[in-house]
Amino acid sequence: MLKLGFVSAILADFGLEHVIQFAGNHGFSCIEVMCWPADNSDSRRYAGVSHIDVHNLTDRKVAEIKYNLKQANISISALGYYPNPLDPDPNRSEFFLEHIKQVIRAAAKLGIPVVTTFIGRDQFKSIKENLARFADTWPAVIKVAEECNIKIGIENCPMFFTEDEWPGGKNLAISPAVWDRMFEIIPSPLFGLNYDPSHMIWQMMDEIKPIYAYKDRLHHIHLKDAKLYREKLDRVGIMANPLEYHSPKLPGLGDVNWRGFFAALTDVRYRGPVVIEVEDKAYEGNVTDVTTAILTSRNYLKQFVL
Repeated sequence: MLKLGFVSAILADFGLEHVIQFAGNHGFSCIEVMCWPADNSDSRRYAGVSHIDVHNLTDRKVAEIKYNLKQANISISALGYYPNPLDPDPNRSEFFLEHIKQVIRAAAKLGIPVVTTFIGRDQFKSIKENLARFADTWPAVIKVAEECNIKIGIENCPMFFTEDEWPGGKNLAISPAVWDRMFEIIPSPLFGLNYDPSHMIWQMMDEIKPIYAYKDRLHHIHLKDAKLYREKLDRVGIMANPLEYHSPKLPGLGDVNWRGFFAALTDVRYRGPVVIEVEDKAYEGNVTDVTTAILTSRNYLKQFVL
């Protein structure tokens, strides 16, 4: 039914072959593979990882990747790239949008059904202003996706965690109200969500309802938890930097209702990938901590995913 995997960014210090072998050796079905530009300089936490260089994806490289996947009995759930395509700098925005298109073409070449990314946002402008820019820029991206028959899964992360992302964050797709406008502007069925329930927790929203409301737009699922520290929230309030009152955690160590979450996925007959995204700072000390984080998450989630 559900295919359990993990995001390759957590194994940034290893090549794709090692990531595939790790997944195969530890009972996973799939991996979401990061495809940042090979020469990028993005220093954001978990950004900048390039396990597949989409600009140098030769037929030989495609054959090699497919061979390694077959040997390990692993699939790639999606190719991932998470920049800010609505960056206020037009040159940066254009670069990001063009690279997303290249990732889409690479997914088609590899036979991978989904590309995961962000809508982006000009953090200093309103949602209304950003939606207008989205309407100008994103149809061209979805046109490429339609030409290649590739689904686009937009993660619902507000990208507001650090001071340089204040005040609006760097991703527009923050809530059902915004998703509705996105899907009105671009009604293509290939355009949907890479749904992560953890971001609903710290925004004080229900993490289960969107599964029912957007069942036809669930193209990919991230499994990450979030711990809300009520005593900190009582002190700083919701207008504070969100990391002042919450923390990303491994599944099962935060406030997501995982039993309700997986019950909802089965209710709507979701049959796609469910992919662990590790961003828990308690598990970042060394390689042993990182692998422990992946396997601890796997062990917890096995009660819901065979």
